[in-house]
Amino acid sequence: MKAARIYIFLLISAASVISCSKTEDFQDDPNRQTSVDAENILPGIEVSTFSNIKAEAALASRQLTYINGVNAQQYYNWQRGSFDAYDNIKQVEKMIEQANKKGGKEYVALARFFKAYYFISLSETFGDIPYNEAIKMDNFYPKYDDQKSIYKNVLAELALANTELANMSTVIRGDIIYNGDLFKWRKLINSYRLRILMDLSKKTNDTDLNVKQTFADIVNNPAQNPIMETSEESGQLSFYNLVNNRYPFFNSNDLKTAYYMEQSFVDKLKTSKDPRLFKMAEKKTSTVGTTPTDPFSFYDGLYGSGDLGQNSIKASNGLASRINPRYFDDPINEPTLLMGYSELQFVLAEAVVRGWISGNANTYYLKAINASMSFYKVSPTDVSAYLAQPSINLQPGTEIEQIMDQKHTALFFNTGWRIFYDQRRTGFPKFNTDGPGILNNGKIPKRWMYPASENSTNNANLNSAITKQYPGGDDINETMWLIK
Repeated sequence: MKAARIYIFLLISAASVISCSKTEDFQDDPNRQTSVDAENILPGIEVSTFSNIKAEAALASRQLTYINGVNAQQYYNWQRGSFDAYDNIKQVEKMIEQANKKGGKEYVALARFFKAYYFISLSETFGDIPYNEAIKMDNFYPKYDDQKSIYKNVLAELALANTELANMSTVIRGDIIYNGDLFKWRKLINSYRLRILMDLSKKTNDTDLNVKQTFADIVNNPAQNPIMETSEESGQLSFYNLVNNRYPFFNSNDLKTAYYMEQSFVDKLKTSKDPRLFKMAEKKTSTVGTTPTDPFSFYDGLYGSGDLGQNSIKASNGLASRINPRYFDDPINEPTLLMGYSELQFVLAEAVVRGWISGNANTYYLKAINASMSFYKVSPTDVSAYLAQPSINLQPGTEIEQIMDQKHTALFFNTGWRIFYDQRRTGFPKFNTDGPGILNNGKIPKRWMYPASENSTNNANLNSAITKQYPGGDDINETMWLIK
């Protein structure tokens, strides 16, 4: 309940930081709060950073389908992205400012992580972005930094954050993620470093980045670089049945009536007899094609790239499964993940397959599946039956595909755009684009166009960045440095 009260206080503290100026704001009032301590700013930053349950990502990642109109994310016809994350970075800067006033070095160290997370999120979306000059108050026309330098600097900042926290013994007041535990924060930060390094899997020949060795140095030195060891240490934000603290889709009529499971996703789970299907989906209302002795036969989906009209007819005939009602009926439901223990184990499994670290890839891979099953509260009996299937273990020559297919399942409707970015990097899992409803000439977009506001406010720097990166212009199908 303490965390929940802090959540609510966040609304008050945030208002004091970002509210617009009025005439009375310039009058002295001895009873009015004029500044907010870092510990009171931190909860708001944590809520914004860890809120990663995004329906649009689930549509683009072929986990869900939508029937109330042609959805741009589902049919791959998106256009411009947003620079809203810079507002979150400004809040982090405000926390740093307040921490420096009172010697709160722990908040400064955490700020390195939050800024790294937001800058990476922006770069993953667009490519090159303003970084060094991004939030300088006296610079309204920030230059764009190249993606490589952003990743390099972010990795250095994360390493420094880990070192700084290692030299502290204080408790982080106001922390609603790990209740102030510095060691758990270090584990998340270092696990996140591994994710970023794996994002650079196409850049292993770049000696300036030294991706493989840096990855191995983290894994092989747990005393200096601890990483998550249990699911309880996952970077997650739990919900409470209190106003402004509930699961984001609680009482969402749109989720209840317009979102259905994606057919290829359901087919994958049915083929492998994956019990997580029962936690993610609701039985279809029609009994057509069902077999009483086969519980999996009661589930089906709508084809992600399929024709909207045909999908709508199939749904209205009760031949497709809605998303499980808990996602709109349960105010608490499941936590939102920034990065979970299961994802970390998949990253480690991939690293072994790629030869970055020693170990048994299948062991990491099975740990990841077990952690995912636990997250969805699947019974031990069902987990054992699933894992007893020989086909579940990694098979020579298909390891990366299997890891990504399992990761796709584990990150269902959670962890934001992570699985989409992994698919963009590896080609797995294969997202269908062969249906008659597909747009963008049947292509899966590789990025978002820059915000329209940049054309009017920072046109020269924007055009320079586009020309340097993309021969075809600011287009969703252009390839950023990260995935070349």
